[in-house]
Amino acid sequence: MVVFALFIISKSGGLIYNREFHSGLVKLSSNDLLMVAGSFHGMHAITKQLCPNPPSAPVPSSNLSANLAPAPWLARPSGLEVLETSQFRIQCFQTLTGVKFLLFTEPQQPNVDSMIKKIYELYADFVMKNPFYTVEMPIRCEKFDRGLDGFVKVRG
Repeated sequence: MVVFALFIISKSGGLIYNREFHSGLVKLSSNDLLMVAGSFHGMHAITKQLCPNPPSAPVPSSNLSANLAPAPWLARPSGLEVLETSQFRIQCFQTLTGVKFLLFTEPQQPNVDSMIKKIYELYADFVMKNPFYTVEMPIRCEKFDRGLDGFVKVRG
């Protein structure tokens, strides 16, 4: 199975990281990459709005109500999560801070959810804990790159 590429999009819609792991997708110019990131960010925001009435949560009994999260956290709309074609699949994982991770894989790639969460862990460990990294700026971190290489190449 093949992982083609990874994009990381800031909460404002800017492309802050892109990495190609395997050839197979058409090479895009820097401007095209920025347009893809901005377009996906907009589509994600729009699709989040498409479900005006999220599924209602079960009514808790009086004994259980103290253990449940507040109602807005029970069924939040998430926006576009998967876009699949016959040639590739885009899986989106959005963090609580609004950063989006887009993983481009083959359509048959198994365990994409767990892969993208592991990539998020690498991001948290090597990028967000880096005292020289400024939030919302392009990611240039060799440890993150090496961690991704080690993780993705084991699966490739």
